[in-house]
Amino acid sequence: MIIALFSIFSRILGLLRDRFLSSSFGAGQVLDAYYASFRLPDLVFNTLVLGALSSAFIPVFIKYWRQDKEEAWRITNGVMNVLFLIVLGFSILFFCLAPIIVNYMVPGFNMETKALTVTLTRIMLLGTLFFTLSNVAGSVLNSFRKFLAYSLAPIMYNLGIIFGILVLVPKTNLSYAGLGWGVALGALLHFLIQLPALKRTGYRWQPIFNFKHPAIKKISVLMLPRCFGLAISQFNFIATTLIASGITIGAVAIYNLAFNLVNFPVSIFGISLAISIFPLLSKNFADGDKKSFVQYFSKTVRRILYFIVPTTVLLLALRAQIVRLVLGAGVFSWRDTVLTAQTLGWFSVSLFAQSLIPVFARAFYATQNTKTPVKIAIFAFIINIIGCLILGNLIGVGGLALAFSLASIVNFGLLYIYFDKKIAPLPSKEIIISILRIVGLSMAMAVIIQGIKYLIGPLVNMQTFIGVFIQTFTAVLGGTFFYVVTTLAFKFDEVDPVRKLVLRILKKIY
Repeated sequence: MIIALFSIFSRILGLLRDRFLSSSFGAGQVLDAYYASFRLPDLVFNTLVLGALSSAFIPVFIKYWRQDKEEAWRITNGVMNVLFLIVLGFSILFFCLAPIIVNYMVPGFNMETKALTVTLTRIMLLGTLFFTLSNVAGSVLNSFRKFLAYSLAPIMYNLGIIFGILVLVPKTNLSYAGLGWGVALGALLHFLIQLPALKRTGYRWQPIFNFKHPAIKKISVLMLPRCFGLAISQFNFIATTLIASGITIGAVAIYNLAFNLVNFPVSIFGISLAISIFPLLSKNFADGDKKSFVQYFSKTVRRILYFIVPTTVLLLALRAQIVRLVLGAGVFSWRDTVLTAQTLGWFSVSLFAQSLIPVFARAFYATQNTKTPVKIAIFAFIINIIGCLILGNLIGVGGLALAFSLASIVNFGLLYIYFDKKIAPLPSKEIIISILRIVGLSMAMAVIIQGIKYLIGPLVNMQTFIGVFIQTFTAVLGGTFFYVVTTLAFKFDEVDPVRKLVLRILKKIY
């Protein structure tokens, strides 16, 4: 709940960030360059650090912490120092090769846009160094189940980017380079906010570079398949950017803006629950408690579906209104709005799969099986690229989102089947009953949303922000109220923690 709460704050800031970007620059060449500039830094950081480190580091750290606390800290310093040097080396390499790589990565961009992409890429590579330190700190905090500072970090990151948009670009001589410096500043803040909490755990930095330590070797072995899988994921985005650069001006920006919108609920419900349950799954597996492992995992899957299925209904029914409210300001045109809404709709089709993949992947990592998710990710990557080439030509930028959705559904399906057959049998009956109840109520919720939408529409001026906001807010409020009250009344297991929390608050009040 802590992670989800602060994830909401962070994602709201993220939406505000995207609104400032879209209203200031529109879906044009500047935003195309801005989003394309993330590809190389993300390739370095996501491949070598993000996810790969936490999935391999946490189980090993917890094991050593139980045996020898001082040794656990030496392992932490060894991992941090070695990773920092590796990321530094790759960042310097890509800094030098940026003009050549960008030229091949976005062949559809003109020379001016390519030059801006190179400049922003080089600045953003600095942020990968801060993110490396921050991710090690976050992994340690997660191991101790201390989520507050970890959850505040993305908020600080978005504040840094917003500072770049509002201050560094218009009020300094940096021009559009201010966008890149805002990202670097956000990465620095992402690390600094976690530093006090990290120190309170007892951690102290030491210049340890023990490549041959058994634990570091173990972490490296566990990381390699995951690193490869994340590299595939990043190449996926690079290939999509390459294809989008040749569709139309603004296609890269529209794809990323729509992806950020759909990633809002994925981060809040899918990723936050997956992160919070991962240390517990690792502990259950390490203790040999397979029953509890499956029980907690099944509950998490059903709780994600409880939140994500109705959210899918909201996004599909109100996608045009959401895009207009979040992005439709300044120089963001009606054409940009329509294309982004269409793209958001195609992304939303696979929202359930996108939200469940993180928790399934972490369940594999908890069993120290990092190879299977990678093999499945490679297969999904091939499907996505083929889909992008075919559907991108048929439907434009929306086809890229549809290809992503198809690949995500295949990815999730294969993870589910393999987990059920090879890791542990899932309580399929409970999951199916839960899905049927949730989907049934969500369909009823969709009818209510559509009814409210068409009832309120003629009563307000839909050409204004206020009119669109009133229609959207009323529809969301009515549909959500029906869904939550009904599930509380029928005592759905998935909402039991919320029900107990409400009852405790009411008892304190009365």
